[in-house]
Amino acid sequence: MKPPPFRYADPGSVDEALDVLATEGTGAKVLAGGQSLLPLLAMRLAAPTTLVDVNRVHGLGAVETTGDGVRVGALVRHAALLRDGAAAGVQPLLARATANVAHPAIRNRGTTVGSITHADPSGEMTAVLALTGGSVTVATPSGRSAVGWRDLFVGPLETSLTGPALVVDAIFPALPERSGTAFAEIARRRGDYAVCGAAVVVTLDEDRRVAAVRAAYLSVGPVPEVHDLTDAVAGKPVDSADWAAAGALARTLVDPDPDLHATADYRRLLVGVLTERTLAEAAAEAAGRVP
Repeated sequence: MKPPPFRYADPGSVDEALDVLATEGTGAKVLAGGQSLLPLLAMRLAAPTTLVDVNRVHGLGAVETTGDGVRVGALVRHAALLRDGAAAGVQPLLARATANVAHPAIRNRGTTVGSITHADPSGEMTAVLALTGGSVTVATPSGRSAVGWRDLFVGPLETSLTGPALVVDAIFPALPERSGTAFAEIARRRGDYAVCGAAVVVTLDEDRRVAAVRAAYLSVGPVPEVHDLTDAVAGKPVDSADWAAAGALARTLVDPDPDLHATADYRRLLVGVLTERTLAEAAAEAAGRVP
C-alpha cells in the first residue's frame, strides 16, 4: 500500500512547527516516531495534506527526573524511557508499562508522547498518564499550558486539542510514599494490542495497612479509565488484604464493549483477574517501602 500524496515540512523549532500547523490548518499532522501514523497512511485511513516532522526541533528529546515526577519530551523514544533508571525509580510504572509496548523495533522508533496523543484506549502510556494523574504541555501561538489527562482524552483516537497546537512533553507525577505499582496485560500474541490490561498503585499507611488503591485499565472503555478500589480493602493489614474483593469491585465499575477479540463479559472477567493479580504484586512492593 502507498500513502496518499502529502507535503512535507521539517521545522527546526517549536515556533516554526506552530507556524506550519497554523498555515496548513486541519490538514496537517505532526510526525515524531510515526509508528501509529505511518500505518494509517499506508492503509489510506488517514490523508493529511502536510506532514510536520518535528524530529529536528531542539529541546524535545530529554527525560527530566526530579523528586516530584518525570517530564518526558516529545521526541523521547519508548526504548530510551525504558532504559532510564532514574525515571523508573521515581515512577516505576513508566518502565513497567513501556516494556509492554508493541515490539522492540517499534519501541526503538515510537515516542511516548506520540503514543499518548494518539489517544488509543488500548495504549499502555495513556493508562499510565491517567493513573498517575499526569498531564501534557501544549504549545500554541499564544503560549504554553498544561492539559490534565481528564481534559485531554475525549474519545477513541481523539483529544481535545484544536487549532495549531504541539504537545511538547508529558509529565508523570512521582509515586506517593509507601506505595507500590504493578502492570499486566493480556494479548493474543506478545506485542499485540492488549485485550485487557491493568496498571495499579497501592499505598499503605505507617502501620502497613491499606490506605489507597487505584487502578487504570486498557482496552476497556473509549478513553482511559481510573477507578478507586480503596473501599474493598481500606484499613486492612497488607498481608491479609482481600485483593479478590478489590477485583470483584473493579468488575462492577467497568462497562467494556465487545469486539472481534473479546466479549464484554470476557473483558470484565479479565479486569477482575488482572486487578487481583497486580494488586498483590503492588502491595508486596509497597510493604517493602514501609520503614
